[in-house]
Amino acid sequence: MAKILNVFKSVDSLRARYYKASIGKDALIKLIAEAEVAEQVYNSNDIENSTLSLEETEKILLKIDLDRFITEREIFEAKNLARVVSYINTKAKEQELTLEIILLLHKILLSNIRDDIAGRFRKDGEWVRVANHIAPDPKEVVGKLEKMLAGYNANSSENIIKRIALLHLVFEHTHPFVDGNGRIGRVINNYLLIREGFVPVNIKFIDRKMYYEAFKEFGEKGTAKIMEEIVGKALTNSYHKRLAYLEGAHIMTLAEYAKKHKLAHSNLINKANRQTIEAFLEKGVWKIGAYKP
Repeated sequence: MAKILNVFKSVDSLRARYYKASIGKDALIKLIAEAEVAEQVYNSNDIENSTLSLEETEKILLKIDLDRFITEREIFEAKNLARVVSYINTKAKEQELTLEIILLLHKILLSNIRDDIAGRFRKDGEWVRVANHIAPDPKEVVGKLEKMLAGYNANSSENIIKRIALLHLVFEHTHPFVDGNGRIGRVINNYLLIREGFVPVNIKFIDRKMYYEAFKEFGEKGTAKIMEEIVGKALTNSYHKRLAYLEGAHIMTLAEYAKKHKLAHSNLINKANRQTIEAFLEKGVWKIGAYKP
């Protein structure tokens, strides 16, 4: 409990710093968001067993030919999710998250992939299973999602990490779609974070095992501690990255930082994973902003 309380306090402090550092830097903030799209797409699709590497994802989004055959489905999965991420980055502040918005995001995501199910919830006879969890009856989907959104909005005084973690678990437990639940669930997190004045998060593929343990914990115990830790670390990571750029720090890899300051690289990696230092993961490499004394 003490660990997550420290994360809550850290996020509050980082958020205040971010607001101060972001004044007059809208162009830089936009560039950071645009540069991050490919990484968000890669990680979210990889969690769903995509075969694309980050480099291949970037090439697809830049319309550069690849060195190997890629299925049309995977190409559309990358392009469509990038469209969803970009849509959220520009539109989230304009409208409250509703079931209609969720359906729109799903339609964009599955366009040209599964047009027969794109933009609609599961209907009678469409049962889905994730591992040992059988999702609720399709007839219950709309009611459960309405209750999920109502609960999220009613708890506006609760810490954002707890609210996002619980909403994400409820959404995935409901599994409202035939396909695309994980990717839509993760972008919904960012829709809500951006609406409430926070920065978006990127749940990394390297955290996949812990991510699925969070669903298991919720299914067996009804608790959200693991997901709160995941969301909390993802949020501090996102703030650390943006602050390094916005505050004009000299950005270097942790390996370079360790060598320069004669520190153990393995120890720094351990601290970075726990987010007890202001390190951030960018394109699979741990980095840190070095500030002048």
